[in-house]
Amino acid sequence: MAPESAWFKSSYSDGTGGACVEIPNLTNHVGIRDSKDKIGPALVVPAAAWTSFVGLMRSGDLDSGTAEH
Repeated sequence: MAPESAWFKSSYSDGTGGACVEIPNLTNHVGIRDSKDKIGPALVVPAAAWTSFVGLMRSGDLDSGTAEH
C-alpha cells in the first residue's frame, strides 16, 4: 500500500499507546491502520471521504449523534 516511511501517527492519537491511528497520504486515497498492528489490516478510502470524516470528527457531530447520513 505505502512504504513504512510514509505512515505517520495522527496528532489526535492517544499518547499512551491506547488509541493510535496511522495514515499515509496516497495520491487520491488515504490509508488507515492501527499503529499497534503494522502488519495487520489497513483500510483505503478516497481522500474526499477521509476529509469529510475528519471534518465531522472536528465538528463534534459524530459525538452528539447529529451527523446526517
